[in-house]
Amino acid sequence: MKEIILLKNIYKKYKETLNWVLDNINFSVEEQSFIFICGPSGVGKSTLLHILGLMDRPTLGEVYFFGKKIDFDKDDLSNLRLNHIGFVFQFHYLLEHLSVKENILLPQWVKNKKVSDIINEYIEEYINFLEISHLLDRHPYELSGGEQQRVALARALVNKPKIVIADEPTGNLDQQNAINIVSLMRKLIDQYGITFVVATHNLQLTKFADKVIELKDGKIVI
Repeated sequence: MKEIILLKNIYKKYKETLNWVLDNINFSVEEQSFIFICGPSGVGKSTLLHILGLMDRPTLGEVYFFGKKIDFDKDDLSNLRLNHIGFVFQFHYLLEHLSVKENILLPQWVKNKKVSDIINEYIEEYINFLEISHLLDRHPYELSGGEQQRVALARALVNKPKIVIADEPTGNLDQQNAINIVSLMRKLIDQYGITFVVATHNLQLTKFADKVIELKDGKIVI
């Protein structure tokens, strides 16, 4: 499989911390793979995802995106994120005053710099796949937690990303809904070739993964 992201000798430290939050991280993310980053709170999972998603820069080390070394000072990171990376978080971050349909289309409005309510065949296919077509005219506050995360997942896919970065996407869900969401991700990989990198402390979900990376004290232990 083609390599999407490569991390080489990644170190990360914040001004207020004495120790490395990430300590010599090396791994790659291939196309059509399902990678879980595991470990308890505070071990650096979110920091690692932020670097993978080009939302933060490492203190030391190199990040490659489709073979090109990222220059965090010169590259148009916003454009790279908008066109190639989808994001899902523990909280859905859906806008309550917008309908489900409008929330899903929001990344396209940003990308195209204009408001449109057109759902093309590509988006419609994902909406049907995620079984949320009957929710399009509702608002986020009318949905269950599982429904909200499925909408957030659809929104992450709307710009045809190469990879989706998900930070504790099931953290606010019960176990069955958590399994349902991760199972949908697995099916999206198998059916559409999307790549997912998911941070979680729920080890029961890792049965769906192609690769599991465990962090401890900022280091990879598996």
